[in-house]
Amino acid sequence: MLTIVMYHYVRDLRRSRFPRIKGLDRADFRGQLEYIARHYAVVTMEEVVSATAGDGELPPNAALLTFDDGFVEHFTTVLPLLDERGWQGSFFPSAGPVLRHEVLDVHKIHFVLASVADPRELVDSVLRMLDERRSEFDLPPRERLWQHLTRADRFDPPETVFIKRALQRELPEALRREITEALFRTHVTADEAAFASELYMSRDQLRGLRQGGMHVGHHGDRHRWLNAVSPAEQEQEIDAGLDLLRQVGGDPGNWVMCYPYGAHDDPLRRNLRRCGCRLGLTTEVALADLRRHDPLALPRLDTNDLPREGAAEPNRWTREVTAQHACGGCGR
Repeated sequence: MLTIVMYHYVRDLRRSRFPRIKGLDRADFRGQLEYIARHYAVVTMEEVVSATAGDGELPPNAALLTFDDGFVEHFTTVLPLLDERGWQGSFFPSAGPVLRHEVLDVHKIHFVLASVADPRELVDSVLRMLDERRSEFDLPPRERLWQHLTRADRFDPPETVFIKRALQRELPEALRREITEALFRTHVTADEAAFASELYMSRDQLRGLRQGGMHVGHHGDRHRWLNAVSPAEQEQEIDAGLDLLRQVGGDPGNWVMCYPYGAHDDPLRRNLRRCGCRLGLTTEVALADLRRHDPLALPRLDTNDLPREGAAEPNRWTREVTAQHACGGCGR
C-alpha cells in the first residue's frame, strides 16, 4: 500500500492576511512531518512511477507527499522543511496563474470565503444575483437550489458548501464566473494580476524546485472539471500544462497528472496515456494499491485524514490508516 498525502495551503495562518483560509498551519505541517518520519518511508515520484511499471518495489509503509495548485508558500514554507529531511515533494501548479498571472476561480472562491466572517452574507449575495438572472438562465427556485447544493460534506458547513458547489460547478459556467469575479472584486481585490503574483510560484521558483530535487507535475491550465468539458477543451488544458512543464525544465514525454478537483474520465485517461502521462492523481479517499488501482487513477488522503501529533479525536480515515499500519498494510 502507498499512502499519497494531498496538501494545498500550508502557511502561518495567524500571521496571514487571510487567517480564515482553510489551510494547514505551518506548525501543524511540521508536526505531521514528524509523524510521517516515525511511521512512513517517504518515496519519490520517480520510485512510484517505476513501481507502477513493474521496475521496482516500494518499501513498506511508503508515503508520497503531493502539493496542489502551485502556491508560493510551497516554495517559501514547504520546501525548506522537506529539505531539512532530505525528502522529495511533488508539486502541481496550474498553468494559467504562472503563464498569465490569473487567479483561478477556485481560489477566488476560497479567498472570498476567507474574507467574510459569516458565509450567510455570501449566500444572500449569491441568491440575490441569481434572482436577477433566473429567467435568463432558467434557474430553479431558491429553495430547490439550496436543497440540491447543500448535500453533506466532510469539512464545510452548509452555507460554505452552497457557495462552493454553486460557483465551482453547478451553475452555468458564464454565470458562475461572473458572480465569482464580482464577489472577488468586492471582498478581496480588484488587482487580480498583483494578487496572483503574491499567491502563486513563478517559473523561476518552479525551476528552483526541480533543481532542488523536487518533482513538478501537471495540474491543467484553469483548474477546470476535466470530465465536464469538451474534447477540444481537454486538449487545451493538457497542452497548456505541458507548455508550462517545458518552460520549467520538465519532460513533456514523461510526466504525472494531478486532476483538478480529482475529476477524470476514460477518454481523458486514454488521451493522457497517448501524451506520455505516467500517473494520474485523484481526490478519491483511499490508500493506493499499485497492484489494483489504475496508475492514472490513484487515490490520495487529505492532510486532515492523516494522523499527526496533537490531533483531536481521529476521524474514520485516521483510524483506518492507523489500523493498516498495525496489520502491516493488509487493509483489513
